[in-house]
This record gives sequence, C-alpha cells and structure tokens, in this order.
Amino acid sequence: MPCLLATLRNGALLAFSLVALGLPGQANPVLRVGVTDGSQPCNFRDGGSWRGIAVDLWSRIATEEGLPYVIQAQPDTATLLEAVERGDLDIAVGCLNVSPERLQRFRFTLPFQEEGQAVLVRRSRLDVGRATALALLSPDLLRLLGGFLMATAVVTVALWRIEGLGHHPSTERDGRRRSFAKMFQILATGPGTNTVAVTTRGHALVLVSYLIRIVSASLLVSFVTLNVVRQPQFGGQDSIRSLDDLAGKRVGARRGSVSEELLRSLNRGSSRAAVEILPLQTIEQAGPLLLSKRADAVLADDLQLQYLSQQLSGSRFDRVLRGIRPESQAFALGPALPEAIAERIDRRISAFKRNGVVAELRRNELSPP
Repeated sequence: MPCLLATLRNGALLAFSLVALGLPGQANPVLRVGVTDGSQPCNFRDGGSWRGIAVDLWSRIATEEGLPYVIQAQPDTATLLEAVERGDLDIAVGCLNVSPERLQRFRFTLPFQEEGQAVLVRRSRLDVGRATALALLSPDLLRLLGGFLMATAVVTVALWRIEGLGHHPSTERDGRRRSFAKMFQILATGPGTNTVAVTTRGHALVLVSYLIRIVSASLLVSFVTLNVVRQPQFGGQDSIRSLDDLAGKRVGARRGSVSEELLRSLNRGSSRAAVEILPLQTIEQAGPLLLSKRADAVLADDLQLQYLSQQLSGSRFDRVLRGIRPESQAFALGPALPEAIAERIDRRISAFKRNGVVAELRRNELSPP
C-alpha cells in the first residue's frame, strides 16, 4: 500500500508538471541550444552570462513557451551549424543569415530581422581633408556654380538695358564697370534688389533672378551635403565603392560567416588580385586590426559593424557599401527537433515582432555606451 501511494503521488506530480508546461500528457524535452561568442550585438558572453539580441530573444521565447534548455557554446558559426546538421544541437541561436546555400542544408525558424553586409574601414584626418577638397573641386560643383553665375549675368545685362542704367547719373559718377559689378552682386546675393528696378519689366527680371538664386542655392546645398559631408564619411578607404574594390586588399571576416563565404566566392569568380581573408574569432577584433593597419577593411553584418562603430566612437571608422546582399536572419533547427516545438517557436517570434519586442531588443543593444 505505501508503494502504491508513492506511485500515485509521483504520477500526480508529473501530471501537474506537464500541465504547468502547457503540454498535458507530454513532457517538453530539454533542448540543446548552441551559441557562439564574439558576435556582438547578436550573441556574446559578458561577465560569465550570455547576452545579445538573439540570446535575449530566445530566452523570452523559452520562458513564454515553457521550453527547458541548456546552452552549449561553439567556437564559431561554421562549427555551430555543423553541430546542428549532425543533430548534436536542437537549435542554433544567433543572427544566422538564411542564405540559399544554407536553406538547402538546414531548417530555419521564422526570420526575426533582415540585415545586409557592410564594409568597415579606418579613415585618417588626411583622408577626410583630401576627400573634402576633391569634392569641392569636382567638375559637377564647378559647372553648377558656373551655371548660376552665367544665368545671373544674363539677367543683369537685360536689367541694365531695360532700366537704362548705362546713362544713369550714378553710373557716370562711379563708372560703367563698377556700376555693372554692383548690379551683378545685388542680383546674385539678394540684399538691395528692391532698389535696382523701376519699370515693370525690371521688377519681373528681379523676380527671375530671385528664382534663379533660390533654385541654385537648393542645388548647391544638396550637392555639398551628398558629396562633401557624406562622401568623406562613407566614401571608404582607397575609394571602396564596390565589392570588386576589395581585390588585393586585406579584409577581416568572422570564421564560418556569410561574410567569409562572400569573400571566397569573390576570389573564385574574379580575375583580379585575390582578397587576403583575415579570419576573426570575434567581431571586436576588427577594431584593433584596423587601427594597427594590419587590415585594410572588415566585412561583416551591418548590424555588427554599427555596434562596433559605437563602441569605438573615439576612433575614425566608416561603414561603406552598406546593405550588400540583405538576407533574413533566423535560428537554425536540428533535424530531430519536433515540428510542434518548431511551430510554437515560430508563433512566438511572430508575436514578438508584432508587439515590438524584437525592435526593443535591437534598441537596447545598439544604445551608445
């Protein structure tokens, strides 16, 4: 009788536990969750605990769904995905790019964000000054300025003749050249235009000069903003304007990442000098590598480089070629993970995206230090 009572009591406790987990009659397995370090801000180890957008998102999913799990750290992304493919892990947590090659090998959860690749370069003050000078002396800017001055000169000549300023007493007193230059300056700059015309046609020409001035000013401001302000910031070292410009350069990329594979495919499909790929164990190694001039550039997810740039805000770094080959990012699922658990994870990701949880996690990790 005591044995029977103990058996019934243990069975009741087990049933209570299953109901508490939300799966009556079926226990949730302890999931083996793989993560990698050094992939800020997605997942990294901080003071003995795991942090990051992907890790925090998984933690909330597991809490809401009642999924017990143990974390198994992996050295890099390639090893992480290999362990999932072998079935040694049930789920790989990270900002894993859902590339066409990976879709042929793995199951993925519902994507929780989309990111593209970017290039990070170091810029010296000399680079910034040189880029600014080249932008200011560019033919486009000179043509724009020349067009404004020529249009103003035409209006000045027309106004000079309509108003008969060649025989005006002030012209005879100051001289024709000085009077014409004064009229040109007034129409080009604006102050004093209410004093240069008397006739109706003269006032119409003053209005035309005003329109020329404001349109030209708007074009000049736009040109300076795009080519003098943004160009030194995002122009890149040695004019890196496409992936082909990485040929012959030393470029850092994380081991087993999509960035590394992108560089390898670039070497395979190009007849130019090969890119020297410098493997990075963590994304934080990119900063010292660039500052010491052991690398010319670093290729990684734009999100990772944005995080790194904020952490190294005291140094001059620029993200260039942003938005290269954007891909969805998700968790990879092992072949033995039950489909019912995968569906629960997908539903929870969808709910967190709709409720702004994912956006909140991104803001928290990307906040300035």
